[in-house]
Amino acid sequence: MSASRTIRVTVRGSFDDLSETQKAELIAAGGEHADILAVEYSEQGHLTYDLAARPFFTFRFGETVHDEREVPQVTARAEAKAAAWMTGRGYGFKRLTSQTVDLSEVPLGKRGRKLQG
Repeated sequence: MSASRTIRVTVRGSFDDLSETQKAELIAAGGEHADILAVEYSEQGHLTYDLAARPFFTFRFGETVHDEREVPQVTARAEAKAAAWMTGRGYGFKRLTSQTVDLSEVPLGKRGRKLQG
């Protein structure tokens, strides 16, 4: 049995063809989605955007898997969840891209090596 792996997926995209009402709605709710210092990775996804500044959004998803062969499915689920969130609220979007990181493969920094040793 392999050790569990924490997978983080960052899904980015652009809002597209939003009505003035939708823009106002998103800007009004933007306070809860604009704090990049409070970013978290969760299975449900954490959304950040600053529509007043630019038309882009970022979702952050996190999952734990036990087999590295599951990583592509985690990425696909994250992209599908981001698209479903946007579509479910009637927001147009385009150019979804994703970046997936397996934290078990991230090299430890100097501090991490010191804590481990």
